[in-house]
Amino acid sequence: MKFNTILFDLDGTLTDPGIGITNSVMYALDKYGITVSDRRQLFCFIGPPLWESFERFYGFSETDAKRAVEYYREYYRVTGIFENTVYDGIDALLASLENSSKTLLVATSKPEIFAEQILEHYDLAKYFSFIGGSELDGARVNKHEVIRYALEMAGVTDLTTTVMVGDREHDILGAKTMGIASVGVLFGYGSRREFENAGADFIAETVDDLRRILLT
Repeated sequence: MKFNTILFDLDGTLTDPGIGITNSVMYALDKYGITVSDRRQLFCFIGPPLWESFERFYGFSETDAKRAVEYYREYYRVTGIFENTVYDGIDALLASLENSSKTLLVATSKPEIFAEQILEHYDLAKYFSFIGGSELDGARVNKHEVIRYALEMAGVTDLTTTVMVGDREHDILGAKTMGIASVGVLFGYGSRREFENAGADFIAETVDDLRRILLT
């Protein structure tokens, strides 16, 4: 299958945000008297919409979940946003895809303003025709909504040569809703079982595997 348009998730796909996101969640939970000693317990927050994770994993009400997201951002927008690293090989992969005349887009549930800052900071923004994310008020947070938005803003109409690359089931399910192919990457925070259950078209263990899938 030849792909001309490639959408990438951000967290867990282009960059490893583990420290920044878990520190921000710890900061928010502390406001409610909740202490987490092992940050690995909070890796489940990487990928899904934040408010959904506070409700699902800590039983927060809708009101408390929204307030927790505000606390999260107090830490994240100043410090956590740059407690982040680019996965080895991603810069070279994006350069290769660009040189092969692929249209590259970002579709993330992270607020668009934060996604833009991160990609500019790590000098990755130059590869993308459009960077799409959610709004700070929680609008356009579901993955299929972000995918649709990014495709519309980029003027992409041929879905048969379009693929979504991500590290969680939300990326795969969002792609299915939009009728496009999907790749789950195992170097992020998802699992093979998660991708298989969600119906991923391809699973890449490494960045090299991802290169082979996207450049075949």
